[in-house]
Amino acid sequence: MTTKTLTASIGAFALAATLAGCGSAEEPSESALETTQSTEEVSAQYNEADVDYVSGMAMHHQQAVEMSDILLEKDDVDPEVTTLAEDIREAQGPEIEQMQAWLDAWDEEDTSDDDMEGMDHGEEGMDSMEGMSDMEGMMSDDELSELENATGTEASRLFLEQMIAHHEGAVSSAKDHLDNGENPEALELSESIISDQQAEIDEMETMLEEL
Repeated sequence: MTTKTLTASIGAFALAATLAGCGSAEEPSESALETTQSTEEVSAQYNEADVDYVSGMAMHHQQAVEMSDILLEKDDVDPEVTTLAEDIREAQGPEIEQMQAWLDAWDEEDTSDDDMEGMDHGEEGMDSMEGMSDMEGMMSDDELSELENATGTEASRLFLEQMIAHHEGAVSSAKDHLDNGENPEALELSESIISDQQAEIDEMETMLEEL
């Protein structure tokens, strides 16, 4: 092989490697990229209302994910409700990580994992929710147990009713945060929660009517 041919081959290989690298860079999901970007760019401007809201909403989201997990373990629920539960879990999981990263960046303690630790869908696991039922829209231990024990159409109905109340609490908290918070990224998240969860409330109310 001549030097010229070898150089051309190396160039072609390098181009292919570069293109492959570009392709792999597109593999992460859009939500993951948005979470990473938001975490890196979080502003140092925040107040106590931001800290209280972010730590509280992280726990609120954790319960929504837990409620979705409970429903998704059932085999006899409405397929549309199952899809909704999957969507809620997929959307709120990255937001939890985002909020936890903000608390880390602000050097504020994140207690959401500690408060949710041990939730195993049983009575002992539900004890970890003690003290959290006073947050807007949070389900009590008894309400979560009721969802666990429900089956079929009743489980679908109960999940929708509970998640509507849960979302309404999140929307109310987000509106309060818009009035009192300072952190621009957290305020943007509140606007997104109001828009997205209100849309899901409307969707769930329609599902309830059709069950």
